[in-house]
Amino acid sequence: MLGPLGDIVVLDLSRALAGPHAAQMLGDLGAWVIKVEHPDGGDESRGWGPPFVGPDHEISTYFLAANRNKQSIALDLKSAEGKVVIERLVRQSDVLVENFRPGVLDRLGFSVERLHELNPRLVVLSITGFGHDGPEGGRPGYDQIAQGEAGLMSLTGPSPEEPYRVGASIADLLAGIHGAYGVAAALYEREHTGKGRVVRTSLLAAVTGVHSYHGTAWTVGGQVSRAAGNHHASITPYGSFRCADGMLQIAAANDGQWRKVAGLLGIDPDTPRYRTNRDRRAHRDELVAEMEKALAAHDRAHWLAELGAAGVPAGAIRSIDEVYTWEQTRSQGLVVEVDHPVLGRVELPGPPLRFDGLPAREHTAPPMLGQDGETVLAWLEERER
Repeated sequence: MLGPLGDIVVLDLSRALAGPHAAQMLGDLGAWVIKVEHPDGGDESRGWGPPFVGPDHEISTYFLAANRNKQSIALDLKSAEGKVVIERLVRQSDVLVENFRPGVLDRLGFSVERLHELNPRLVVLSITGFGHDGPEGGRPGYDQIAQGEAGLMSLTGPSPEEPYRVGASIADLLAGIHGAYGVAAALYEREHTGKGRVVRTSLLAAVTGVHSYHGTAWTVGGQVSRAAGNHHASITPYGSFRCADGMLQIAAANDGQWRKVAGLLGIDPDTPRYRTNRDRRAHRDELVAEMEKALAAHDRAHWLAELGAAGVPAGAIRSIDEVYTWEQTRSQGLVVEVDHPVLGRVELPGPPLRFDGLPAREHTAPPMLGQDGETVLAWLEERER
């Protein structure tokens, strides 16, 4: 397979979203990903929907989102036969991905010590809800729980009294992203040391790790950020604004951009209330009202054209279907076609990275449960010889 990780084998023991997303990212980079699923139903996300598609409406589009470029083998990790195959796979793999609760893999007989006894070069990615230690390290964690516990919901929504979850499963996805880049670093390190190591992250760590300026507002400034709707906490004007036929977004991140916006809307940029970002932030509600009064004179298309010509960052608020039919999205490889064994030729969201100099690769469809068992076992036998 094409990609920087084309000689890497990933053993994916994870399920649901965070671990599978990390393994999918490694697969997008060329790794050969072997997904291990329980024979009775497989990955739990195979049952998450709607929508379900296929002739019998048995295929979850949720599962399709996190499992491209993988092969599936069905094994019961609690059975003697399953454990033997896992041991064989561990010996031949470069990376193992798991997102069990702390202690589960140990009880199955695959502690970190045992894994590295089987394969000292193995890189282990372990993702949990709240961390592997600490007073609450053993808690189970799903995305929305982590969004709340890690403070993200307190920053999201129209006001502090109405906390909202982020529409996507962002805690899971961020944990997968952090995990994948941790694996890449550990593989690089292994080139120098000859030894694998354990990479740990959690849903809590992933969300806390992207607090950014909200974090330092508290740790350094002593200020607790709160939900402020569709306007930036620190930059003004930067948010969503009503015009004649709906909403558009304007992001004036510096005084030069602000002066261009003010000129288009007939607002004096040197008014003391609006001269600097600090002034504008202090009078944000007043400025938003004044801007929307001017924006009401024309529709969104007019203002987007005017703002674009002036070099001001601005944009529409697209629905999901609009995003995937937008030519810019498709030009970036963010939609890929795959041949699914039941659905036929379908489109999936594509990987967010591109590498210059590499030809476009053929992605493979998320597998049906256990469809590649014979292939994986034949590969194992060949490697062991």
